[in-house]
Amino acid sequence: MSTINTLQAWVHTLRHEADDIISVDLRPAPDVIFPAFAAGSHIDLHLPNGMVRSYSLCNNSHERHRYVVGVLKDRASRGGSRCVHEQLRVGMRITISEPRNLFALHEDATHSVLVAGGIGVTPLLCMARRLKDLGKPFEFMYFARSRKSAAFVDEIEALGVPVTWHFDDEKGGPPDLSALLGKRPVAASEHYYACGPAVMLDNFEKTCAALGHANAHIERFTAVEVAAADDAKTTFTVELRRSGQMFDVTPDTTLHKRLIEINADVPFSCEEGICGSCETKVLEGVPDHRDMVLTDAERAANKSMMVCVSGCKSDRLVLDI
Repeated sequence: MSTINTLQAWVHTLRHEADDIISVDLRPAPDVIFPAFAAGSHIDLHLPNGMVRSYSLCNNSHERHRYVVGVLKDRASRGGSRCVHEQLRVGMRITISEPRNLFALHEDATHSVLVAGGIGVTPLLCMARRLKDLGKPFEFMYFARSRKSAAFVDEIEALGVPVTWHFDDEKGGPPDLSALLGKRPVAASEHYYACGPAVMLDNFEKTCAALGHANAHIERFTAVEVAAADDAKTTFTVELRRSGQMFDVTPDTTLHKRLIEINADVPFSCEEGICGSCETKVLEGVPDHRDMVLTDAERAANKSMMVCVSGCKSDRLVLDI
């Protein structure tokens, strides 16, 4: 599970979309065919500064000739978004990953509600385009601090569907999610999706639960820290079955750090447990899951783990690396 295929692409277009937000239109290098992708998918960009970062695809999922991502230049950037804005140039060759999807669209829903906060609009715009093509009913809610910081406004308006716009500086504060989502009747066949800042996503989950909207889905761009379980081991032995390597994780280090130290074949990207790139098959042992990717059922099965953030509850852990 830890191997992700990469592709060669080139930067076709860089476009200003809003304050501190650009879109990057990527095209396949000669003799490269971009794989199909589903709405909600993301790709990794292998950046010129050596970092690998994940970004959601926002173009129409029926397109095969390009991938388009939107990138906010984060003031708290660890170097990824800053590199995209300051170092990517039109014509530049870049390595990317094949698309993968941790935020799948349920196309059989009778109605869909898409809730975007800031740059979280990117996967939801892709979903909106897919739902429009399918002729499925949906509505769009887009929240931003100001009109100047809202990206892809023209493209959303061109869809011709109901949109609730909320700009904090004009409304005097954040939106009332309870009032907005409470307008929809409770129905088992409806699905709700949200992507945006952590505060908004936390509120979205609580509001959907309180209103009885059971089919609520989120995608986080920043991780929520998950503390180690009470029965997590501070010292354990790790065997990498395919490479034959073995090492100990001790209180002064982590599984993630040890894998980097020995140059293990693991494609790390976000290093926060939110992108899924480092998902690794577990052959023996009990992981201490601390990611934002796996479902409760997947965690209980202990068949895989995100090795960038997770630990171990057993004395020995055997990974398919």
